[in-house]
Amino acid sequence: MDDNRAAEVVTYREADTANLDAAALDGIWTLTQAAFPPGDFSRDDLAHALGGRHFLADAYADGRIVGHASVVARVLEVDGRPLRTGYVEAVAVEPGWQGQGIASALMLAVNAHIREHYQLGALGTGHPAFYERLGWRVWAGPTWVRTAAGPVRSEDEDGGILWLPTPTPTTPTPTAPAQPPITGTESISCEWREGDAW
Repeated sequence: MDDNRAAEVVTYREADTANLDAAALDGIWTLTQAAFPPGDFSRDDLAHALGGRHFLADAYADGRIVGHASVVARVLEVDGRPLRTGYVEAVAVEPGWQGQGIASALMLAVNAHIREHYQLGALGTGHPAFYERLGWRVWAGPTWVRTAAGPVRSEDEDGGILWLPTPTPTTPTPTAPAQPPITGTESISCEWREGDAW
């Protein structure tokens, strides 16, 4: 099936988590279990994907969710500067529907949402090439996790965090003038959370 055929048999929608019913949440879980290798996507991972904006692709014939991505709000700090960040979670396409442009269509909608509502976009992945062709960049600086005991290096995440520039990475105010542009070589940190911090 080519991309044009996929466009005919898939419908796209967006919804906040609060507006998804139990069937939709079950559908997202079922999709991720099919799309990721066994054991690679946990209930903690699903929890990380909730509480924000979902981007969904539904099979036209039966309404089954065949593609998903979500954007949740996090605060990442770049060289100690907190930035309101749209963090991308649970990007998945059902195996039988992969290679038809669905993930790209979802991510283009994600990109537009992040650029409109956030100072920075970020995600963690082992497959950067897909995202790079859609405008994402590999974060070249060191990664950290902010914990109650202080910052902890997360060397295993270095090179696996990507970022999306936005039109207004910082908003100057009378007491906080404009900051230098982000280059992706600075230190970057996220808050600790259950499961994978990044």
